[in-house]
Amino acid sequence: MNHEICTRCIFDKTIPNISFDSEGVCSYCAQIDELADRFPNDERGAVQLQEIVNRIKESGKGKKYDAIIGVSGGCDSSYLMHLMKVKYGLRLLAVHFDNTWNSTIATENIHALTEALDIDLFTYVVDATEFDDLILSFLKSGVRDIETPTDIGLATTMNIAAEKYSVKYKIDGHSFRTEGSAPMGWIYMDAKYIQSVHKEFGTVAMKTFPNLWLYKQLKWMLFGRIESIRPLYFLQYDKEAAKEMLTKEYGWKWYGGHHLENRTASFFHSYFFPVRWQSDFRIAGYSAYCREGDMSREEAIELMKEPPHIEEGLLEYYKKRLNLSDEQFDRLMTLPKKHYSDFKTYKKTFERMRPFFLLMAKWNLIPWSFYIKYTIPDPLANKK
Repeated sequence: MNHEICTRCIFDKTIPNISFDSEGVCSYCAQIDELADRFPNDERGAVQLQEIVNRIKESGKGKKYDAIIGVSGGCDSSYLMHLMKVKYGLRLLAVHFDNTWNSTIATENIHALTEALDIDLFTYVVDATEFDDLILSFLKSGVRDIETPTDIGLATTMNIAAEKYSVKYKIDGHSFRTEGSAPMGWIYMDAKYIQSVHKEFGTVAMKTFPNLWLYKQLKWMLFGRIESIRPLYFLQYDKEAAKEMLTKEYGWKWYGGHHLENRTASFFHSYFFPVRWQSDFRIAGYSAYCREGDMSREEAIELMKEPPHIEEGLLEYYKKRLNLSDEQFDRLMTLPKKHYSDFKTYKKTFERMRPFFLLMAKWNLIPWSFYIKYTIPDPLANKK
């Protein structure tokens, strides 16, 4: 039987690398089920998380910090900062990668939480001209992965801070239950990819951008033994309740939608991906709500019919910041589309190292999502 749409979530046959079982349940739901089995969020999850916290505290003895935590000013990282400090008593160092495109609300949220909770803040600020050139490089390349520099920059900054303060645990606020799983082929990132795109299309030397070279990643994993922890995997996380609490306790402000606290991310999610690529990341979040029983499939389908929220003045700001005329911007939005496999990447290396990365994932030295998405062949890439 040929299925057009998943019978459990709202992923359909337009999603890359999707398949359906005999009951019409998609392969991404199966992927989420695998993660849910590995990371229970009932009493077993609470026990596992407490055991992790105990290990973190033990490793932090004699040090200034028990763990570092990535912060963006968004709901998930803000709530997690509150939770790990107030409930679990961890001595945290908040870590932020500033790509110089933060919204005012995001910056205010970060400072509101860190100051109220008496948490030190480590911020790595990339050179603005250099980062703008990176964004332009990706736009000129024709690929979809224009958020790659921000994501890689944060990952590297987390490791830099952990190494600097001899911290063995890094915490982030990702939750596969509330965010879902980004389809394979929708986004790809690695250091060689960034270098390849920049070499062909960039004009400003990369001197301050913290790229995550494979040798550095291996050094931090094997010698630093820096573990990656995602506490929300083990918890029953009510995002709406978290927003309400954060607003009441800290004066935290909502910024309009998931990933919209930063203007490059906001442009990617609300305009670039839906308009340029006719794809919408909201489908991943709504599908997650369907799987958890927090939203009906019918309601999710209706919500997807509404256009993504675009911050007022965002496109004008984006063009002005990158010094693009309307004509130049429109030309970038209509370039021939390229795939990450059209450039040099670590992808084949990751695939060859799949058994190694499985071990690293089991030891919490890389996220499971990296192992699941980056170490298996991409059928779309193989066609190139």
